[in-house]
Amino acid sequence: MVKCFSLAAIWNRWFRFSFSRAGLKSATTDLGDGTVMHCWVPKTYKPNKPNLLLLHGLGANAMWQWNEFISPFIARFNVYVPDLLFFGDSYTARPERTEQFQAQCVAGVLEAQAVRKTNVVGISYGGFVAYSLAAQFPEMVEKLVLCCAGVCMEEKDMEDGMFQVKSLDEALSFLLPQTPEKMKEMFEVAFYKPATKMPTWIMKDFIDVMWKEYLQERTGLVNALYKDRKMSNLPKITQPALIIWGEYDRVFPLELGHRLKRHMDDNGQLVVIKDCGHAINKEKPKQMYKHIKAFLIDPLLSPKKENQTSGQKVD
Repeated sequence: MVKCFSLAAIWNRWFRFSFSRAGLKSATTDLGDGTVMHCWVPKTYKPNKPNLLLLHGLGANAMWQWNEFISPFIARFNVYVPDLLFFGDSYTARPERTEQFQAQCVAGVLEAQAVRKTNVVGISYGGFVAYSLAAQFPEMVEKLVLCCAGVCMEEKDMEDGMFQVKSLDEALSFLLPQTPEKMKEMFEVAFYKPATKMPTWIMKDFIDVMWKEYLQERTGLVNALYKDRKMSNLPKITQPALIIWGEYDRVFPLELGHRLKRHMDDNGQLVVIKDCGHAINKEKPKQMYKHIKAFLIDPLLSPKKENQTSGQKVD
């Protein structure tokens, strides 16, 4: 039986329309060696506005994760929203799967768009790429926002019981769900208050559209994050950074946010959003936007110093 209706495909088309209506256009950059990056870029560049780069996580392509934020950000920034490799229309024939290579490809897109300096916001996996971009190309990154990005995790953390899973394979089973049961498990882990009911046919449709393609390659991305990871290998960055974390994050527990704050010393500010899990952009988008805006636009509105240092819950 031929599938003639896909709710996920309809949402994809709607998001494309929404991004275009907000003032972005689709652009593709060939970086050579079989590497192609897709990015949403301004239809009209405004030299009087600062630049802002938004980097998505593993859950879906860039449109799904940033749609709620596009209009308010575009009012204040020239916004760039790439699909990371193996999401959307971005791919590579090269074997590299590290966040360092992802960051190099993002830098290539920015260079192709003549962007010399930008603020960067990365959520979850996108935060790993954002941190690497700041470390490898410090002259390119002005300020950095890292949302629930466990860049300070170590391979031994899983053995030590920090995560609710006991192995990487167990984590991959719901991070890249291939069945409705695993998709439901993903929601239960990623959200503080997950959706209680979703028809099985909708879950199957979303899996077919969002998580079947590039499964092996995306598995490689997660493996590269975890394998042999040590704090001693994590470079220091010098850019001012805002760290945003959900109080009840079960993908990357809050301890990793405090660890990242300690690693960054005075360069980092930590904000903890209460009653929120890993999917901050979906559960608490207004609070997330408020803190990003305060940090990037008006530092005087940023959380008070004692909250920044202790990670006190502010929402």
